[in-house]
Parts: sequence; C-alpha cells; structure tokens
Amino acid sequence: MGGALLVAGTTSDAGKSVLVAGICRWLARQGLRVAPFKAQNMSNNSAVTVEGGEIGRAQALQAAAAGLEPSVRFNPVLLKPGGDRSSQVVLLGKAVGEVSALSYRERKAELFRTVVSTLADLRAEFDAVVCEGAGSPTEINLRATDIANLGLARAANLPVLVVGDIDRGGVFAHLFGTLALLDPADQALISGFVINKFRGDPALLEPGLRQLHAVTGRPVHGVLPWREDLWLDAEDSLSYAADGVIGRPAAPIGEHWLRVAVVRLPRISNATDVEALASEPGVAVRFVTEPSRLTDADLVVLPGSKATVADLHWLRTTGLADAIATHTRRGLPLLGICGGYQMLGRTITDEVESAAGEVRGLGLLDLSIRFAPDKTLHRPTGTAWGQPVSGYEIHHGRVAQRAEDLASLIELPDGSSEGAVSGSVLGTHWHGLLENNAFRREFLRWAAARAGRDGFTAAADHSFAAARAAQLDLLGDLVAEHLDTGALLRLLEQGAPAGLPVLPPGAPPMP
Repeated sequence: MGGALLVAGTTSDAGKSVLVAGICRWLARQGLRVAPFKAQNMSNNSAVTVEGGEIGRAQALQAAAAGLEPSVRFNPVLLKPGGDRSSQVVLLGKAVGEVSALSYRERKAELFRTVVSTLADLRAEFDAVVCEGAGSPTEINLRATDIANLGLARAANLPVLVVGDIDRGGVFAHLFGTLALLDPADQALISGFVINKFRGDPALLEPGLRQLHAVTGRPVHGVLPWREDLWLDAEDSLSYAADGVIGRPAAPIGEHWLRVAVVRLPRISNATDVEALASEPGVAVRFVTEPSRLTDADLVVLPGSKATVADLHWLRTTGLADAIATHTRRGLPLLGICGGYQMLGRTITDEVESAAGEVRGLGLLDLSIRFAPDKTLHRPTGTAWGQPVSGYEIHHGRVAQRAEDLASLIELPDGSSEGAVSGSVLGTHWHGLLENNAFRREFLRWAAARAGRDGFTAAADHSFAAARAAQLDLLGDLVAEHLDTGALLRLLEQGAPAGLPVLPPGAPPMP
C-alpha cells in the first residue's frame, strides 16, 4: 500500500491547498505516482471529472500538479452552499440531496465509510496520496463527527503536517494551540509544522522555530516564503476579496488597459473562470459589489451562481441590475457565464433550486430558462468564432425557449449550438471557455472594440495553460527548496514518529 499523509491548517486559507499541490508536483518530479485527496470539501468552485462527476476545483488543480486528470475519487464529498444554512451534497461526483448543518451530521457515518474506502483504493493504486484537511482540525465542537481532519487521520493512521499562515500574525500561538487542544490520540499523529507566507530574513524566525520545537516536541519542516508572483485557483470564493484586483496584472502591450468588472455575487460559483482573463497582459480584472464600480468598466462579467434566483434578487436590491442595464445601453460588452447567463434571459422558472417558480430575468437576451431536477455535468467541445473550444458544464438551469433570430455563441459537433450573442451581450453555460487561448484572444479583441479601447492589444502568444503549469512548477520549486523533503518522504514511508509528547490541556471529552 502506498504512503499517505494529511496536510491540516491552523485556519481556513492557511495554505493547505497550495501546499498539497506543491508536494504533489515535487513527488511527481521524483518519479512517484501521486494522487491528491480531500475527504470533504465545502466550495462552489468545482470542476467536472473524467467520469462526468463534480469535485472541488482545488482538487482538480492538485491533480494537474500530479500529472493526472481530475477524478471523483480525489474529493468524494463536496458540499456546495446554496444559502447560509443549507448545502447540496455531492457524493462521488453526483448530487444526492440538500442538507442543513444539523441534518448533515446525521449522514456523516454513511459518508465516512465512502471516504475511508476511497482513500484505501487510492493508496492501493498510487505510490503516495497527499490528503488535504478542511478548515482547522481543532474545531472541537465538530470533532465527534469529523471526517476530513483527525477523524480521517485516525481511521487511516496518517501522519499530519499542520501549516500556519504567518502573514495573519500569531502563527506560533496558532500552531501551539492547534496541537494543545487535540486529545492525546489525535496529538500522536501531529508530526510537524510548516509556516507559510514568510517575508523577511529567515534568521529572525529561527529562535521561534527552535522554541516551538522545544515546547511541542515537533519540528518545523519548512518555512515557505511569500511570493508575489504566485496566484492560483482559489478553493472557494471566500478567498477572493469582495472588491479587489485578481492576480498580478502585467503591463499592457498596447497603449490601453482593458478594465474588467466581475460582479461578486453572494453565492458566486466557479469564480475562477475569469482568472484566464486576469493572466493576460493589459487586462485588469476586479471583483465588484456595488454599482459605482461599473461606471468605468470596459467589460462586465456576470459569473456563475449556486443560488441563481436569490443572486438575481440581490442584483436588483443593490442597484447592480440597473448599472448592468446602463452598461449595455451604452453598447459596452457584457458576458454572462452559467448562472450569470441564466439571469440575462427574460424569465427563469425554478422549482428545483429556490422553488420560486417563474421570476423575471434581466431581459438582455431573448430566451427563457427552466431548472431541471437532474444536474448537467459535461465536458463538451465545439467551435466558437472560428476557434476550437472546450469547457465544462455544471448547472440545473436549461434553455427552454429562445428567439429564432438569437445568434449562438458555440457550434457543437452534432450540429446543435450553445450560448447566445445579441449585440454587446454574450452568454454561455460553459465554464472554462476563456481558458481556450485562441478564442480568448478573439473575445478580448471583440470586447476592446466594443468598449472603444482601440489602443488595447491582445497578446499573440499568451497561453493560460502554460501560465498555470508555471505556477505549479513554482510550487514544486518552493517545496524542493524550503521544505525538509527527506522528512516528508519518511512520513510517507513510516508514518508518524513514535513517542511524540502530549501537550496539556488536550481536547475536552467528546460527547
């Protein structure tokens, strides 16, 4: 059976996802067959797998780091929040119902059996499996039903690395406290620490590393530096600022920037669609949450949503719907993706997601949407604007009616079509469409022309796939240069060291 370890974090967004991706990249470079694994993920950023299922997008990225196609086995349980108190449960890639926080606890035992058996199958197939925890392992109110952190580690006897984000402040307290609040059996698996996003002279940190080792009995296996040039798909939309620039915009090739405003919906899904735009020279992509931010935008993107009807209502109450209408009346370009595309139609009939029945859309495309109980999960190919394209679909809403004279965006191999074009308004159900290099260049030229940005020049040779691969290579380099890779291999081969000390007070007894 192949070795495995678990990367846990002191907090959400501490760096678990990127560290797992980096370790996967480094191990793959060593000639090992390695797979990522996240038992339970809560995210509306998802990807379609080779089996036609759905997993968290972070695990798809980690699979790419390992040189693999995404598989439902890499994320057996995915929770997709549709509101503050309910989530859709996706089990091995397929939606199996809605749960509340309390009702979900009742299903944990059943789900945990699937999680443990799936991990065992991966370990039988691969040389190494690098698991990612969820949130913090020291959520003592949830420990009794945990299936993603120490619950998984105990069941599979996994050594655990705990990563902390020093950029947040208090990293030594975070690491020490995470360990000290675990019960003795859990503490026995905590095998070391990693510090993430360090800026400055490592010598200044060294005394703290020694003291942490002395008081916990666990070494710090590496200190990863802050890298301004590192940005990757966020695991969840909460990782994005409510109003901020995406990525690291490169200077324009021509005279003009192209300014892109992406509406940050409350239940935004697959926000990563716009990262391909953000990787382009001279394209400044910003999330926006209020109408004034649209006044100077050249292009507006209305992204996907896990709660299309509710987010459409939010557009109206915030004034963003009116601002979008003003933008299009000026002849400026607008792109709607998945849920955003559905909002652009005349009506949405939804008895599935919101049970709202028929609601009025924005009326910018002459079509109507009806939600179906079965979710469309597909990785299609086609041709758009003379360019070959591929993408993936994840949605309940389907086009029920459309005007005969409404132009399509994508031609499919079977002679049918997808998406819509009406003047300056485009819409598509396809995620990942903007990752197609040739189409993206055509789209940027079209948007710049519509916006009057004659001085904008689209890069002739920019490849988003190459840019993403370079980011994964950078992660692999950081692991090779700044982690104790010998210790990493020993943990994979031998498990947690024996005799690790127990820190008081330990967790209170589980109910």
